[in-house]
Amino acid sequence: MMTDLQETALHALHVSLGAKMVPFAGYSMPVQYPSGILAEHRHTRGQAGLFDVGHMGQARIHGTDAARAFEALVPGDIQGLEVDRTRYTQLTNDSGGIIDDLMVTRRGDHLFLVVNAACKEGDYAHIAGALPKDCRLELLEDRALIALQGPAAIAVVEGLSPGLSKLGFMSLADVTIGGIACTVSRSGYTGEDGVEISVANSAVEGLARTLLKDARVKPVGLGARDTLRLEAGLCLYGHDIDTTTTPIEAALAWSIGKRRRAEGGFAGAATILAQLANGAPRKRVGILPEGRVPVRDHADITDPAGAKIGTITSGGFGPSLDRPIAMGYVVAAQAGEGAPLGITVRDKKIPSKVARLPFVAHRYHKDR
Repeated sequence: MMTDLQETALHALHVSLGAKMVPFAGYSMPVQYPSGILAEHRHTRGQAGLFDVGHMGQARIHGTDAARAFEALVPGDIQGLEVDRTRYTQLTNDSGGIIDDLMVTRRGDHLFLVVNAACKEGDYAHIAGALPKDCRLELLEDRALIALQGPAAIAVVEGLSPGLSKLGFMSLADVTIGGIACTVSRSGYTGEDGVEISVANSAVEGLARTLLKDARVKPVGLGARDTLRLEAGLCLYGHDIDTTTTPIEAALAWSIGKRRRAEGGFAGAATILAQLANGAPRKRVGILPEGRVPVRDHADITDPAGAKIGTITSGGFGPSLDRPIAMGYVVAAQAGEGAPLGITVRDKKIPSKVARLPFVAHRYHKDR
């Protein structure tokens, strides 16, 4: 029964499209539509997939020095962001663990945040409790969020909002799409070019139906969203990152800018900066198992001698590669590309090796 679950503003549309609904992060969400996960995955890689991500949290931080204040909570360079530019970063705790990962955009007079659904209530309490008195957190509970991802995504929205194709990667703009006021970010969670669109709850179904009228656009559920992000080597909170993993262990050092490395001043800085300087004891890596049997979360990873050296955090089948793929943490000494591993599946050892991430090359827009 899903009677206690929340529903996004697109719930009725999902049901009308024949979606299989499942509980996810406290919401009733579509895991797949009648065409199935494989078809949805391949359509996104080839054309454009439409995702409901309205379960995620959207918020604003107001205050004359909001960027400086927020930098006490994250290792990302927020003050260095130009207006309407977006940055991926993490909320960290005092030991350097990741409370959540999130997207932050610097607007003209505030910061715009998008946080993970399962973490949002805790994130909001953490942020609000840490902000100085001259800053204020505003929750945008009247806003929906959808993502249009894939090589045809920009052409689709350009047809409805001329000029949108000029939007830079990790940039945000207020535009009108099909006559509907939207806030659009050129970003996503699939490794493909595309956009995420914040829109009023009352308008999102009309916008989604307009997008779905285009033959290049198909609805895509959580199942394909997961296979797409795994192929792209992207972290899923609660699986690949959590309060026990640091950004350095998680191979997210790229998200920490030079100024923050030099100045510190964020939660967990002592641990994170020490790992930047000296290396982390373990590392998130890509893994290619031999054969056709998918490996799953929590499976043990062993070295050639049979000693446990890590754990699978995300595993499954990569439709674009037609083979099993996985990510997990291994001790630093065994994290080099090509290093031999064993993965325990039903008491059997599957020969595997460390692989470079991402499994499928990112096709994000490159600004000229």
